[in-house]
Amino acid sequence: VQLVESGGESVQAGGSLRLSCVASGATQVIGCMGWFRQVPGLEREGVASIMTDGRNTYYADSVRGRFTISRDSNKNTIALQMDRLKPEDTATYYCAARRWSGACTPGPNDYSDWGQGTQVTVS
Repeated sequence: VQLVESGGESVQAGGSLRLSCVASGATQVIGCMGWFRQVPGLEREGVASIMTDGRNTYYADSVRGRFTISRDSNKNTIALQMDRLKPEDTATYYCAARRWSGACTPGPNDYSDWGQGTQVTVS
């Protein structure tokens, strides 16, 4: 499974960004896809995730109500709409895929496939 993210930019606080992730390869094995973020020196944290059939989503408390994850199963794409951005949202955002079904989980160790990351800077 290959994952490619796009959409990271520099934006002012209060603004919005939309990140996209396209999956290719053996996408039939994917049970859940999600977004994680990492700041240098800190652990990677789960932001939001969604089952490939759309039945279940997960949001970190810090983004619930501001971020929305969605998926287009026909295009093997997920997106993260980020509104009301805050400086503390500044991080490298990674797309990831989990190769088993069931409710999405927030821990990065459950995900085996990762994109290269896209930088989001909020000032």
